[in-house]
Amino acid sequence: MRRLSSAEIADVWVRWQRGEPLRVIARALTRRPGAIWHVVQPRGGIAPRPRCRAARTLTREEREEISRGLAQGLSLRALGRHLGRAPSTISREVAHQGGRWRYRAAAADACAWQTARRPKACRLAGLPRLRRVVARKLAADWSPQQIAGWLRVTYAEDPTMQVSHETIYRSLFVQSRGVLNHALRAHLRRRKALRRARTATRTGQQRGQIVDAVSIRDRPAEVADRAVPGHWEGDLLTGAGASHVATLVERQSRYVLLVKVPSKETARVVRALTRTVKTLPRGLMASLTWDRGTELAAHRRFTLATDVRVYFCDPQSPWQRGSNENTNGLLRQYFPPGTDLSALSQRQLNAVARRLNTRPRKTLGYRTPAAALATIVASTV
Repeated sequence: MRRLSSAEIADVWVRWQRGEPLRVIARALTRRPGAIWHVVQPRGGIAPRPRCRAARTLTREEREEISRGLAQGLSLRALGRHLGRAPSTISREVAHQGGRWRYRAAAADACAWQTARRPKACRLAGLPRLRRVVARKLAADWSPQQIAGWLRVTYAEDPTMQVSHETIYRSLFVQSRGVLNHALRAHLRRRKALRRARTATRTGQQRGQIVDAVSIRDRPAEVADRAVPGHWEGDLLTGAGASHVATLVERQSRYVLLVKVPSKETARVVRALTRTVKTLPRGLMASLTWDRGTELAAHRRFTLATDVRVYFCDPQSPWQRGSNENTNGLLRQYFPPGTDLSALSQRQLNAVARRLNTRPRKTLGYRTPAAALATIVASTV
């Protein structure tokens, strides 16, 4: 089968960035999915930057003028005057293509375009100290965005110790760079072989009715704008074999607690949550916003035992507890889909929570959730 043309390759990247699956792109181009895979995989799903000609280089039209001028017997100096170019520029151009009698404009332009594809050195390749720091932080499960933000804060006066998160991603995913060990990708939150636009939508599951559920719409405004600490979001993270872990996130500090639950049965979930809440400093949890899952159907019992008011999101609206949703995404780095969560001890869950709570967060100005919560607790003492 013939190779993909440059126009087809460009179309592949346009469709890939729109979020089309490989099989859909392949069907549109009447190719096998494997052919599309071989286009996007070497670059880790990162589309190449559009190429453009530098302003100082000869254009195709100028090369056509050179070809016609040579055919008419004009001198190289005369051609330079006609095009407003230095004679040395014209001389090098003609010499590179075999001389006056072999010069062809189309071939010369194609050759120049191909030659311009010489690789550019990656920033991390030329700064070994920066590369070592980035590799260490990736190995500690920091995200590229966290690393980039932390570097800007820590080395504010040293430009050689700063790098964008996109450069880190490209160094990990683009095969031709080979700057960072690709094994470090295993430490990223989402362990995918390719990066792509996230355009897929998720539809919620049907949920049972919860008696006396208080809607999130009745939640005080001070909770919604994160102006006051002590308001939390929660949900169950699901694993293999109907195993679950309860996740709790404080809205202002993004501090996370993980709670081992023996099952999704509401009495057991409420008992485990109650036990955890009672270990917190008094008044640190004033409210809890939960999904529509029936695991908290016994919310009134929870409120009586802890004095924590429970609010429920609208159906199929996970964005209403965005901090918790984001945290659950972070947790998939440690508990990929298919993990048997029932095999984890509370000590192991605490260790994972500690790792998240000591990682800097962009939304906190690259402070850690642990430091943010410590400030909150100190201010209430």
